[in-house]
Amino acid sequence: MFEHPAGRRAPPAAPRPPASTAFALHRLVADGAPGAASLVTRDGRLGASRFAAVGVADLHSGRKMGRLDRFRAGSLTKTLVATVVLQLVGEGRLRLDDRAADHLPPGVPLTGAGGASDLRRVTVHQLLDHTSGLFNYTEDPHLAEQLYGAGFPAHRYDRYTPAELLRVALDHPPTAAPGARYAYSNTNYLVLGLLIQGVTGHPYADELRRRILTPYGLTGTSFPGNSAALPAPHGRGYSRIDGRQVDSTTLNPSRAGAAGEMVTTLVDLNRFFAALLGGKLLAPRQMTELRSERATGGRYGLGVYATRLPCGVTVWGHNGDINGSYAQTAGTTDGRHLVSYRVNTDAPTGRTDGTAVLTAEFCPSRGRPDRPDRPD
Repeated sequence: MFEHPAGRRAPPAAPRPPASTAFALHRLVADGAPGAASLVTRDGRLGASRFAAVGVADLHSGRKMGRLDRFRAGSLTKTLVATVVLQLVGEGRLRLDDRAADHLPPGVPLTGAGGASDLRRVTVHQLLDHTSGLFNYTEDPHLAEQLYGAGFPAHRYDRYTPAELLRVALDHPPTAAPGARYAYSNTNYLVLGLLIQGVTGHPYADELRRRILTPYGLTGTSFPGNSAALPAPHGRGYSRIDGRQVDSTTLNPSRAGAAGEMVTTLVDLNRFFAALLGGKLLAPRQMTELRSERATGGRYGLGVYATRLPCGVTVWGHNGDINGSYAQTAGTTDGRHLVSYRVNTDAPTGRTDGTAVLTAEFCPSRGRPDRPDRPD
């Protein structure tokens, strides 16, 4: 037991996840995840956040998950990308209704083979809220087999450029006319990464580091580019391919780029979302846009989405899914109550009750929500 020096007042105890939140982590492991971990922040007290972990980070060594473990965050990358785009809007450097193509660097493909898709018709807003109609490049059958299927072991270290992946998407017909309906597509944020580069003259990752990581102390977060290894400390990530468990820890994250390459920690996720939802990163007008939900069949704002829980609480956040990893962060509108959790698998059984973690944390006396809102 730690003792506090005489004459000094002990700081308030760190908030403990309610028993139902801990139970939800146990359920994730019981459903097949090797390990599950969460970090809860209450009353805006980031320094008193409570960490909990169940299962193991490494099936071989039996190592437990750690509070500062690095992991691949997948589409949680999108929220940081959207934040920087909205900052650029607030600075008057572009508008949400601008044609995205007008801000892209030279040489970026704009149309597909035979004019299958045309990026020149898509606005910045439509990229942010997934109403562009651009085909999701990760659903291309040939590429998907290499990224997630039986071809993964042979192709895990393949390098991709954003232009190459965009070309795959543009060679498919659009899923809908621009602005017609919501359809989640990783292609949208691949383009937004290029847009940030076109507007600022810097790679998108450099802008995210300068505007978010450095000023807000996200020391465990990185954008690895073509680096296949995770920075220490880290556990392992596991995938299930053709019924067989595969260690998918190392891979070339250029497959995801601005749509999902980020490596981070639970601590950094809570720190970022506390700043974002707390209004520290965006002006009021851009905060309103961030949370705007258009009548397009989805519950997606601009880089975040709402989950409405059975107790009446609405939480905002995002999730991320990439080989060997699934994670999610959600928080109240003011960002003072947050939970980030992760499992070290991308297999469906490893996140069966993932949304139940949110219900357990924000509605501890209730069961799981009627239907999860999970765009990824």
